[in-house]
Amino acid sequence: MKEVKVEEIDNLKRLDVFLTEYLNESRNFISKNIKSGNILVNDNIVKSGYIIKTNDVIKIKDLTVDTSVKAEDIPIQILYEDDDIIVVNKKSGMVVHPGNGNHSHTLVNALMYHTDELSDEGGSERCGIVHRIDKDTSGILLIAKTNEAHRILSDDFKNKRIKRKYIALVHGVINTNKGKIDAPIGRSKTDRKKMCVTKDNSKNAVTNFTVLERYNNATLLELVLETGRTHQIRVHMEYINHPVVNDKVYGKRKVINDYGQMLHAYYLGFNHPITHKFMEFSVPYEKEFEEILNMFKNS
Repeated sequence: MKEVKVEEIDNLKRLDVFLTEYLNESRNFISKNIKSGNILVNDNIVKSGYIIKTNDVIKIKDLTVDTSVKAEDIPIQILYEDDDIIVVNKKSGMVVHPGNGNHSHTLVNALMYHTDELSDEGGSERCGIVHRIDKDTSGILLIAKTNEAHRILSDDFKNKRIKRKYIALVHGVINTNKGKIDAPIGRSKTDRKKMCVTKDNSKNAVTNFTVLERYNNATLLELVLETGRTHQIRVHMEYINHPVVNDKVYGKRKVINDYGQMLHAYYLGFNHPITHKFMEFSVPYEKEFEEILNMFKNS
């Protein structure tokens, strides 16, 4: 069970509106769980329209899943598949799983069309999904086909046994060849849809970076995560005043086009959950990424 204490900034919001933002789920999904008693306020069953107040304690039990997710014939690039796992190269612009108004055209919808063998550890809206990357981040994702594989891989992620590497183009020239950003991340008090570096209600977050190339007004980085917080790289790069190029949320600069942030999950290394064989995959960034990169190379 998860407990959330209402902060002053969220005083007098509707319960369903607050939780839709906080949990990044659809309002309909939240309302169903409030009605079924899976969400309590100060240990009381309330209605979706309940007006929350500062210091209210919201208790969130195991949420029932939305079974309305439908299989869709959407092309996806599968790098590897066996009886236990699938490794996918996700395109920029594709949402990983349904939620918060996105109930179709997601990676989960595509996976459900591809196979009926996906783990249900995370519920039907997240079937098979062990970890996520942002909608407008491209790159490699590891999918579990069985619950056993899902549990093992989740534990491996939790205990930092899975290695992830990203490539990002950031604004400004970073002079040091290597760096480590160790700054806790929590939800923004001014915008609940954003994350930020904060000491309040936060979790530790560590990002390591290495400079690959420098341009006149940008730097190409390789980044390795020690933790997996929401929007971690984007928040950390904004924090050190080198926001990711083309980031509409954390960029603070004019975006170039609608492609999405210049962030690509290019490498994943892990032990197979069943055979224990070490496996690694890498994929190049998309042509749209390269087009923007060339603009900075040639400037």
